[in-house]
Amino acid sequence: MIIIGVGVGVLLVVAVGLWFARRVDGDSTNFLVAGRSLALPLSAAGLMGQAVDSNATLGNMDLTSSLGFWAGASLPLGLSLCLLLTGLLFAARMNAMSLFTLPDFYRQIYGRGVEVVASVLMIASFCILLAGNLVAGGFLFERFLGTSYTVGVLLIVVVVLAYTLTGGMFSDAYTALVQMVITVIGSVSLLVWVGATYGLSTPDGMGPFDLEQLTSASAGAPINWATLISLGIGDIVAIDFMQRIFSARSPSVARRACFTGAALTAAVGVVYALVALAIVPVLGPDAPPPVLFTLLEGSAPAWLAILVLSAIVAASCSTANGVVLGTASVAVRNIQGLRDPSIGTGPSGTDPLLRAVRWTMLPVVAVAILFALQVPQTGILLTLAFDLLLACLLVPFVAGHWWPRRATREAAIAAVVLGLVVRLTLFALTPTIFGAENTLLYIPNTLVGPGFDGYPTFLGFAASILAFVVVALLRPPREAAVLTRRDDLAPTAATP
Repeated sequence: MIIIGVGVGVLLVVAVGLWFARRVDGDSTNFLVAGRSLALPLSAAGLMGQAVDSNATLGNMDLTSSLGFWAGASLPLGLSLCLLLTGLLFAARMNAMSLFTLPDFYRQIYGRGVEVVASVLMIASFCILLAGNLVAGGFLFERFLGTSYTVGVLLIVVVVLAYTLTGGMFSDAYTALVQMVITVIGSVSLLVWVGATYGLSTPDGMGPFDLEQLTSASAGAPINWATLISLGIGDIVAIDFMQRIFSARSPSVARRACFTGAALTAAVGVVYALVALAIVPVLGPDAPPPVLFTLLEGSAPAWLAILVLSAIVAASCSTANGVVLGTASVAVRNIQGLRDPSIGTGPSGTDPLLRAVRWTMLPVVAVAILFALQVPQTGILLTLAFDLLLACLLVPFVAGHWWPRRATREAAIAAVVLGLVVRLTLFALTPTIFGAENTLLYIPNTLVGPGFDGYPTFLGFAASILAFVVVALLRPPREAAVLTRRDDLAPTAATP
């Protein structure tokens, strides 16, 4: 019964996505950025949908139930902080530039070479992020449908591609609105039921006000802070967030959508963390992950299980389709260099950019499947994805907006190279990744132990800042120029 109910919810989302796919009408501008027409509810739902994914729900609960509130809630709170900072500092500016992808910004500021490097790093990071959302589908179908984990991953891929291939950003926007309504209702219902059934107590030392989780290394403070910083700052250069900002109908809508998405993301994330703490005495601290599935399968009424699991699948699909669309767009526009947004003659999609993006979605998904099969972890993959962007691309992005006279190509390359080298070196030497075993790239050594986990995030970011500032100050300042912007925002940055 549970899987049938979830299946109905999935079919509803797919039906909505296919219905609004008609609005693409063979035009790549409609496909990539919804014709830059999205109103506040759709823009906010899209941003929240990208933040409240399976990493911020299942991963949040798994980490909270085993390590404490700040270990898990740092995921959604970090993403909420990212949306808040983006709304305050960047959303209106980026929307006014009429870009199609985030690497377009790096091309305008730093040139073609930096654009390509940024694109490769973003694609690698977002394939990891996509994998984290496929993991949730794999676990869900394995647990409730009786398939293998691999088949579960493939099923969620089929669902996402069903409407993303046809409708692009239009399908993403309208399905995100449906998905977020389901998510909010499911989250509130879960909290009320758990509170009424078990109470909302927190185990000693694990609650939100047990701040040793943020001050003591033995309580995981370095890892918790690394998660907050990686997501709260590194996620600013997220291609899926920016794709939705570009799709908003005006800079004002883009800014307000970020604030709305930030508030809703934090609220939903805290709900799941509180539920995780409340069920620790019920399931025990060693309950098999995902602990939410264990709770729903063993104790919850069928209606609640259907509602919450539908919300989890909806959140996974919302993030996954945005990531697939954004990553494929970057691969085609910014690496292949196919930029012409010419309008096709109808729904058959004669626009060459549109066709190329659709075909590129398939290898993007294939790479993500490999990551999902290699590291079947929720939460960890989310942080790892943005750790890389924090170490390489954030500093050039911020400087392009707020230090344009010193935002030179040489400084950007120095920041990317040194940040990447330091972060990957420390990654390979550290035996754990945010508390999980490093099964991706670990070189056995006696120099670094598990206690060093978390610190590489700060060291990679610091190396990037240092490299950019030193090279920027050694090079002569550039002449001020103006980026192409829409009329409703004054220019502030420089072009090459």
